[in-house]
Amino acid sequence: MFELPIMNAFATAAMMTLGLALTALLFGFVFALLFCAGEMSKHRWLSVPVSIAVTVVRGVPEILVVMFVYYGSTQALFLLTDDYVEVSPFWSGVTALALLFAGYASQTLRAAINAVPSSQMAACRALGMSPLYSFFRIVLPQAWRFALPGLGNQWMVLLKDTALVSLIGVTELMKQASLTSATSYEPFTYYALSAMIYLLITLLSQQLMKYLRHRAAHYDRQAEA
Repeated sequence: MFELPIMNAFATAAMMTLGLALTALLFGFVFALLFCAGEMSKHRWLSVPVSIAVTVVRGVPEILVVMFVYYGSTQALFLLTDDYVEVSPFWSGVTALALLFAGYASQTLRAAINAVPSSQMAACRALGMSPLYSFFRIVLPQAWRFALPGLGNQWMVLLKDTALVSLIGVTELMKQASLTSATSYEPFTYYALSAMIYLLITLLSQQLMKYLRHRAAHYDRQAEA
């Protein structure tokens, strides 16, 4: 039904889509932890600017965040160097998607951390553990269990948001469908093929999230047994 060169092009585009999404997920999770720590800080000089930044990221349409990062970084480099520097569309896309993911994931993480009883930290202090060690070894693993369903949904949104990066020239699935449609005059066929690949990735992601939730509930089941 599909010619081999076209299938190869879509396979490459699917790998690009996954690469974008996974790289943005990695950086986005780090940003989310930083945003979460900043918003939960007792120092207003830190919590207020971070809250404003998160509100801006969450309040602006996703497509504008992608455009601001791509064209804004080009403009900033021009002002700094007085020379035109071409910014990588891939890394601009990763940065924009990571910021978008972090804006929402930080709220999920904050709610999950607040759900862990404060007595856990008090017990850690009584045992002489440092705050950083207590957070990463005691609090975060428990918060992970509460945050997992929300983070799973945000991963699905991130995966679909990769289509926005096609507007700055990254050849992911949507861009490939557009390019192939322009030469074959069969837009429905190739957009439908892209939709099927997105759906396949989503179904595989759902199975992985189901496995992670099962693993996260392991100790609960042991306690109830």
